[in-house]
Amino acid sequence: MTTCFSGLSRNHYVGEAIGKGRTLKSVISRMKMVAEGVPTTRSVYRLAKKYDIEMPIAQEIHKVLFRNKSPRRAVGDLMTRRRKSE
Repeated sequence: MTTCFSGLSRNHYVGEAIGKGRTLKSVISRMKMVAEGVPTTRSVYRLAKKYDIEMPIAQEIHKVLFRNKSPRRAVGDLMTRRRKSE
């Protein structure tokens, strides 16, 4: 819960800054510590591709962090994706 809601959380800080329009590079360059969610997102994305596992949330987060997709568009794409049993 702290990672999600606390202003002291590094992951929260990164997500909020990106949501405000900053790039990942500019956010990370100002940090002295690691926001674990950033490298974890890359690892999860690669493993999902390797094992052909659909992980829509991880895929969209990867696009936002590493491919400059707007967070608003990523959420929109997640919310309007085709419904299916999961």
